[in-house]
Amino acid sequence: MEKNFELLLLAQRCHDGMARFRRERERNKRYNYGDQWGDRITVDGRRITEEEHISENGSEPLKNNLIRRLVRNVIGVYSAQANAPKCLARDPAEKPLADTMTSLLKYNGELNRLSAIYARTLEEFLISGLAVHRKWYGTRGGRTDCWTDMVSADNFFIDTTMHDVRGWDCAYIGEVHDVSFDDVCHQFASSPADCDALREIYGQASSREGISRAWEDFGYGRAPGMDFLTASRPGMCRVVEVWRRETAGHYLCHDEARGEAYRLSREEYEAIVRENVTARWVMEERWRYYFLSPLGHVLASGDTPYAHGSHPYAVKAYPLIDGEIHSFVGDVIDQQRYTNRLVTLHDWMLRASAKGVLLVPEDCIPDGGSAETMVDAWSRHNGVIVYSPSVRGDSPRQVQGSVDHAGITRLLETQLKFFEDISGVNGALQGNLTNSAMSAELYGQQTHNASMALMDVLNTFAEFVRDAAGIDVRNMRQFYDARTVEAITGSQAHGFADDAGNASDVALDLSVTSDIATSASRQSTNALLLEIWKSGQITLEELLSAGEFPFADALLAARRRKPQA
Repeated sequence: MEKNFELLLLAQRCHDGMARFRRERERNKRYNYGDQWGDRITVDGRRITEEEHISENGSEPLKNNLIRRLVRNVIGVYSAQANAPKCLARDPAEKPLADTMTSLLKYNGELNRLSAIYARTLEEFLISGLAVHRKWYGTRGGRTDCWTDMVSADNFFIDTTMHDVRGWDCAYIGEVHDVSFDDVCHQFASSPADCDALREIYGQASSREGISRAWEDFGYGRAPGMDFLTASRPGMCRVVEVWRRETAGHYLCHDEARGEAYRLSREEYEAIVRENVTARWVMEERWRYYFLSPLGHVLASGDTPYAHGSHPYAVKAYPLIDGEIHSFVGDVIDQQRYTNRLVTLHDWMLRASAKGVLLVPEDCIPDGGSAETMVDAWSRHNGVIVYSPSVRGDSPRQVQGSVDHAGITRLLETQLKFFEDISGVNGALQGNLTNSAMSAELYGQQTHNASMALMDVLNTFAEFVRDAAGIDVRNMRQFYDARTVEAITGSQAHGFADDAGNASDVALDLSVTSDIATSASRQSTNALLLEIWKSGQITLEELLSAGEFPFADALLAARRRKPQA
């Protein structure tokens, strides 16, 4: 079996180049989900967490998780927009195809549960600043279709030298998979000999010692990046998937006698000599895939099987200025830390302050009594204490400590205000009314103004959704035939051939537009259609077909059966 150590080393370098990003992502994730005292500090030469240090000093590490509420609010704003990808054709004559592709996008979204996936992807995007989906065609659960998978940033790697904010200068991309040996054989073995070879490879790659020995035998001093080469779970096999943009030369040939145009490699062109064939040598870029074992074996390779000619990943990094990724959550961690410190300090001062302490001069205790009897009488309802004033004129008194003079309450209010200013998620966006007499129009305007601070983040994520939908459209155009499309949409498959992969290429303009995905928009649309129907401009069948009525399908089917009865 062929080996490609150089490509495996390249993938490992790309993976290691994202080490700092993964550390920051892990820290942001901890803060988002409540582990906010986990940062390590040095105390007396020991590396311990802040939580351990606070506990050792007799305090309780308290926290008020504002980041989690912030992330949920942003996800709520995105979900409330109810934007869905929709195909728009540049050529009006291609509108039927665009409508068909919009129906297919809706079907594919329901198949892959994209509403839930996009919500979790947005959460990942806010935490880490990176969103990745893998769009592929194949069989899952006995069903062959176009699928979408959310890729973990821990397993993903990309060309760390790219600086284009659109990602168009990416030359390498891929991910690591931890799968069972049965899955490895199912995907890469075509004969019993292949299964035996794979069993030998992963038998040696099952331990760090075996991987190190294989690399040393090849000539390397040590295996690079053991964490990259070994599976994260026991009993699993690590497979490294790498997509690389390569430049290759070939002949563009035109057979004048047959009227055919095709491509030939240099070897194929030299082996085939035909008359009336003109050829031109060109260099073109192409994407190739490689599946590698931890020992460098090439389990599978080839040109991209997708008609769009690229890799199957939809990727969006934010903001990617000079190739750097900075997350939304990372901007407010300092405010969260300071808020936690103020809350913990306030709690410590409350615990250390006097809480109803009774001060009794010794000579005020009556004869035959004790401090305990005085305390019991003091705390008793309608209790009576007989005492003689001290020689200095002092009498028993109760002391209640106060920490208001420290200004912690005002500091907390200031930090909460900073938190809203930095994140852009203020009270109006959270549904908090500053005035109960506020009109709906004014409140809507304040909510719109409050969402302006989030517009950049949400628009960037909308670009990701549009790019992902574009890959779905091209994959469905490639792998769906006319019969499949008609079965899905229930209408004529405009622009699709009888055989999958033979559909003509039609340029479509994809844009993320507001679809009738909310109850308010459905009610508004249905009300408008009812008014048009009452005026007699459309039929009942047209009303039920264009509207969003829960009983529309059943009523249409009943009306179609009625003439046949």
